Parts: sequence; C-alpha cells; structure tokens
Amino acid sequence: MFKGLGGIGDMAKMMAAAKDMQAKMAEMQESLAGITVTGEAGAGLVRVEATAKGELTGLEIDPSIFVASEKQVVEDLILAAVKDAQRRAQERAQSEMARITQELGLPADMKLPF
Repeated sequence: MFKGLGGIGDMAKMMAAAKDMQAKMAEMQESLAGITVTGEAGAGLVRVEATAKGELTGLEIDPSIFVASEKQVVEDLILAAVKDAQRRAQERAQSEMARITQELGLPADMKLPF
C-alpha cells in the first residue's frame, strides 16, 4: 500500500547530505581566509602575501632595489610577485576544494560550488 513512499527516505538522505555539503563549503571558505600564501619575484626581492581566497595582505620590498632609474624593474617585480601570490592562492584553494570533495565522497573531478 505504501510502496511508493520508499523514495522519501532517500530524499531525506539527499537533503541531509546537501546540508552537510553546504556546511563543509562554508567551513572551507572560512578556512581559506586564514591560509596565507607568499608570492615572490626577483629571487625574493619582492614578496607578496595573500590569503588562499586571493586577498592581498602584505607587500615586502628589499630596499636595495629602490633606485630611481630602476622604477620600471621594480614595478615589474611587484606585478610578478602579485601574480605569483594569486596563482599560489588559487592552487591552495583548489587543493582545499579537492580535500572537501574527497571527504564528502564525491568524484574528484566534480566542480564545487555548483
């Protein structure tokens, strides 16, 4: 008589799994804000710190490169360090996302968030 209601239990499991995934995603986003990566250029003459979310948080420039005639070089080094920090932040975020998908038992190539 109630054979068709078996799917309700499955739906409840899916909803619970979706809530768990949502909580894990929120937790991951919060943790990315606390992870710091460092990008550098010019063999460390310019260093940029950023969160794994990509927010730049610091800039360190070796004073030896402050020569007026080298202004373009310094600008290029700063830009290169920023790009390196952004790349590292993106890689770290992808690594954290892969960890979350694995913990949830989802396929490794699944793109989150949807």
